[in-house]
Amino acid sequence: MSQSAILPETTPLTSAISRWPDRSFRWLAIGAACMVLLLIGLVGWQLSRGAHLAITTFGPGFLASSKWDPVTDEYGAWPFIFGTLLSSLLAIVIAVPLGVATALFLTEMAPLKLRQPVVTLIEMLAAVPSVIFGLWGIFMLVPWLRDHLFQWIAHSWLGYLPFFKGPIYGVSMLAGGIVVAIMILPIVTSVSREILRSVPNLQREAAYALGATHWEVIRIAVLSYAGRGIFGAAVLGLGRALGETMAVTMVIGNRPEVSASLFAPGYTLASVIANEFTEANSDLYISSLFELGLVLLVVTFLVNAAAQLMLRTLTGQGMGKIK
Repeated sequence: MSQSAILPETTPLTSAISRWPDRSFRWLAIGAACMVLLLIGLVGWQLSRGAHLAITTFGPGFLASSKWDPVTDEYGAWPFIFGTLLSSLLAIVIAVPLGVATALFLTEMAPLKLRQPVVTLIEMLAAVPSVIFGLWGIFMLVPWLRDHLFQWIAHSWLGYLPFFKGPIYGVSMLAGGIVVAIMILPIVTSVSREILRSVPNLQREAAYALGATHWEVIRIAVLSYAGRGIFGAAVLGLGRALGETMAVTMVIGNRPEVSASLFAPGYTLASVIANEFTEANSDLYISSLFELGLVLLVVTFLVNAAAQLMLRTLTGQGMGKIK
C-alpha cells in the first residue's frame, strides 16, 4: 500500500482550517502589542492636550525655572525634576546592593529550609500598599532617622561634605530615598534571584574544578554570567522609583527647592501632582500640573532608554537582550 493511500487527503479548506489557530494567535499577539502602544500614545496625547496652555505660556523655560507660585501664576518644573531624579538615584544606590546581596544569599548560601520562608516574606513585602510604607515612614522611620542616623552622619567624618550639612528636619530627600529603596527592594531581590537561579550549574562546577573558592565561584561564574540580568532588575526598580507617589509625599518634606544637602526637604513630580491637583483654581495652574505629568512621562522614557543604551554599550549586545 502506498504512502499516499495511508495519509488523509488534504484540501485547501482543511489546510486553511488547520492554520486558523496559528493565524488567530498571531493576530491576537499583534493586537495586544498595538494596544500597549495605543494606550501609551493616548496617555501622552491627553497630557499634551491638558498641558497646552502651560507649554504656550512658559515654553522651554518651564523646565529650567525654579519658581512655583500659584498666587502669581508662575510655575517651573526644575525642583520637581531634581527631586524625582535624586530620590530615585538614592533609592537605587541603597536597594540594588541590598537586593543583589539578598538574592545571592538565597541562591548560593542559605540552607534549603530557610530559602522558601525568606522568599515568602519578600513577596509579602512587595504586596504592601505604598500608603502603608508612608505611614510607617512618617511615624516611625523619620523620627528614628532624625534623632539617630542623621545625627550620627552629621557629626561623623561625613559631616564635612555638603551633602550632609544644614538643619535636620527628619522629613528630607534622604528619608524619601530610603523609603523608596525599601519599596523597590522586593522587586530588585525577586528579579535578581530568578536571574541567579537561571545560571547553569555547569558554570559553578567548572569554576570549582579549576580550584576556585566559594566567593570566587560567585564572583566569576555567577555574577559575571548574570550581570546583564541584574542590570535589568535595577532598571525595573528605577522605573518603580520614578513614579512612586504616596510614600514619598509623606516623608520627603514637599518643599519646591533645590538643595545640595540630603537633609533638606524636597519635592517630586508625582508628589506635587497628587498634593495640588485638587487645589488648582486656575486654568494655567491645572495646565502646569498636566505639563508636570508630561515631564514625568518623558523623564521615565528617557531614563529607561538611557539605561538600555548603557546596557548595550557595556555588553556589546542588542537592546532588550537581557537574560
